[in-house]
Amino acid sequence: MTSTASSTDAAAEAPLDPAAGGPGPQPPAWQHRLRRFGYVAGPVEGVRERLRPPYNRPGPGVWRLLGVSPDRAERLVRASAWGGPLLVALVAGVLRFWNLGSPHAVIFDETYYAKDAWGLLRHGYEVDWAENANKLILADPSKVTAGTEHAYVVHPPVGKWVIALGEGMFGLDPFGWRFMTALLGTLSVLMLCRIGRRLFRSTFLGCLAGALLAVDGLHFVMSRTALLDLVLMFFVLAAFGALLVDRDHARARLAAALPVDADGRARPDRATADLLRLGWRPWRLVAGVCLGLAFGTKWNGAIYLAAFGLLTVLWDVGARRVAGSRTPYLAVLKRDVLPAFLLTVPVALVTYLVSWTGWIATKGGYYRDWATTAGKDTEWGFLPDWLRSLWHYETQVWNFHVGLTDPHRYQSNPWAWLVDARPVSFFYESPKPGVDGCPASASGECAREVLALGTPLLWWAACVAVLYVLWRWAFRRDWRAGAIACGVAAGYLPWFQYQERTIFSFYAVVFVPFLCLAVTMLVGALLGPRTSTELRRTTGAIAAGVLVLLIIWNFIYFWPIYTGTSIPYDSWQNRMWLDTWV
Repeated sequence: MTSTASSTDAAAEAPLDPAAGGPGPQPPAWQHRLRRFGYVAGPVEGVRERLRPPYNRPGPGVWRLLGVSPDRAERLVRASAWGGPLLVALVAGVLRFWNLGSPHAVIFDETYYAKDAWGLLRHGYEVDWAENANKLILADPSKVTAGTEHAYVVHPPVGKWVIALGEGMFGLDPFGWRFMTALLGTLSVLMLCRIGRRLFRSTFLGCLAGALLAVDGLHFVMSRTALLDLVLMFFVLAAFGALLVDRDHARARLAAALPVDADGRARPDRATADLLRLGWRPWRLVAGVCLGLAFGTKWNGAIYLAAFGLLTVLWDVGARRVAGSRTPYLAVLKRDVLPAFLLTVPVALVTYLVSWTGWIATKGGYYRDWATTAGKDTEWGFLPDWLRSLWHYETQVWNFHVGLTDPHRYQSNPWAWLVDARPVSFFYESPKPGVDGCPASASGECAREVLALGTPLLWWAACVAVLYVLWRWAFRRDWRAGAIACGVAAGYLPWFQYQERTIFSFYAVVFVPFLCLAVTMLVGALLGPRTSTELRRTTGAIAAGVLVLLIIWNFIYFWPIYTGTSIPYDSWQNRMWLDTWV
């Protein structure tokens, strides 16, 4: 086990050491003065270890206690790097795919996206449907024919193409249109396990982060519903993971290029830190594609493009500073900024445009012919007609979004999101006894609901964890805390400028993985560093264990209202902890 106090590239860099050719670890003056009284400084972490810290491993005492030989322990440690995340993802997948076709209904905005996806699959663009299409689809989808007249839609096509993949494999029914979101929800748990492992240098903490995501109610419900926000979350998380891998690889190259002293230890070197080019960085290209797909799902993915672009550049600044640069910002400006831009922003924009291929090629989509009809006399006539038509379409969609103020029963202000104040009810029925799972012995009608509610104890713990992360970033200069804060801020803060708009709390699913990382970091702090006393570690482990078990219990308790399971009305009412949940 480990804690968040494990090795980081601390932002408070060491003073200059001319003999080493750049900054080097030097004890402060007070340490020199205290040496006369027997003070001995602790071991100094090498520059290579600071650039790429090693993964934490269970101590030998753990294996002796379990009766495991050193060779077998080594094999278990290697296997757990993937075995642990795969096991957590397997549990998450079973939960998400269990009875996925229930409720057998078109719930909430599935009425738009399930049918839009089918239109894309059949025509390459979204089409209009008959008013009673939902009933006909649920009764017998084979007898339903999609229309051919184009429909006006207000979101890019990537998320709907993803939903269409499931419909193409399993048909136009609830299981078919929910299949891909359930799959991406499961894969996102696997990704977060691996991301957490790389971020905290701990397989245990990585698996804990993934397990928290697996039992988050909002992520769970969105994984079982054919909406776009889970797809957006998946691509944002994939981009973050790709940039994290790129960070490790770039720092490994930098560490390998540093000169070594007579003891074989790498030393900071100003020339290397300032002049070394870090070469081809394919994981940044992967991040660019993922961010383009996120942008092509919902436009708020573009905010992550800007936020992660800045984040990865700042990571390079920190790496060059640790390696010995006295002017790391200038070095990054000369060596890294342009390649970083070219591998992310243009790649994301091209990916976004490619996602419109169906609309461009078929010429039947909404506003597809605008440039050759109403817009033929514009001053931009030298541009391709499809590009001018797409630009006009996008401006109309932008005007729609910024002007959307129609009241909705379940709309909420972003101030209320983190405390779960106003979840969205996706589905509600009151089955009579003996119908739709309502016990025949029930004294009255049952309640059957799908409520997009984050697991309350997890989210309330996340409120504290976010404050801890901000403190650790501001006062400890912990880059991991900064990365987590960036992921939360990019998905959360922009909504505050649209407080008068009709917006919903389930938009927060895009930053739920980062909340889980924040809680994991807090749990790591509760566990304490390896150097803590046995009492401190035991107390911390008990506190952390109680918190995690309470979160799991909380998810199990709310299971019926996450899955649309019929329960007696009194049992449903007992789960409405806040009046605003009704």
